[in-house]
Amino acid sequence: MEEKQHLPNTNFGKLQEYLREFVYGGIDGAVTTFAVVAGGYGANLDPGILIILGFANLLADGFSMSVGAYLSAKSERDNFDKHEKIEYWEIENLPEIEREEVAEIYREKGFKGELLDKIVDHICADKDLWVAEMMKDELGMMKETKSPFKIGLATLISFILVGFIPLMVYLWNFFFPMEINTFFWTSVLTGLAFLIVGWLKGIVNQTSTLRSILETVGLGLLAAVVAYYVGDVLESFFK
Repeated sequence: MEEKQHLPNTNFGKLQEYLREFVYGGIDGAVTTFAVVAGGYGANLDPGILIILGFANLLADGFSMSVGAYLSAKSERDNFDKHEKIEYWEIENLPEIEREEVAEIYREKGFKGELLDKIVDHICADKDLWVAEMMKDELGMMKETKSPFKIGLATLISFILVGFIPLMVYLWNFFFPMEINTFFWTSVLTGLAFLIVGWLKGIVNQTSTLRSILETVGLGLLAAVVAYYVGDVLESFFK
């Protein structure tokens, strides 16, 4: 039973690879946009102004976050490539020193004698394997296989899609006026969005689903409450 907890979840097919970016982009999108809506509601802003502020936040923050995710992933990949080239140079020019480093790594793992020599010989017979071992065990670096561009794109799409939910009811009611409590239904839809994203976060992190949902919903609620009272206080101050 314990082994299953460490197996990758395959329910999402190819989307599984970028599910983490989708989840955290969605959480940020929903939290920040709902906070803008709650703050605007607390400040008694006109629905039209609230919609403008919401969309400005949605697009600007979504773009900013996606660019940040892209640059971070690209920087990490560039850093890995730089150190990988250094390791290849060292293997070519300082083979004995690098070989001893491999031996020391496996000696610390408990290998010794003839078995240790066989392991070192096997690793050092293949330059790519040799470099991979040095990158992983000496530098603690693993190559990121995901595309930085796709990481940024997944973040942007999820931020906009989930972040749009807090604006849906306001936008609909602006064009098709109805006698409803707009903020109440916005809160309901956003709460459902937090619930779904929290469930996905539990899958991504392989943690308790209930705990993940409660954390996500709680975070969104806290941000909304803070934004609401800030808007309310500022609205009273600037009256």
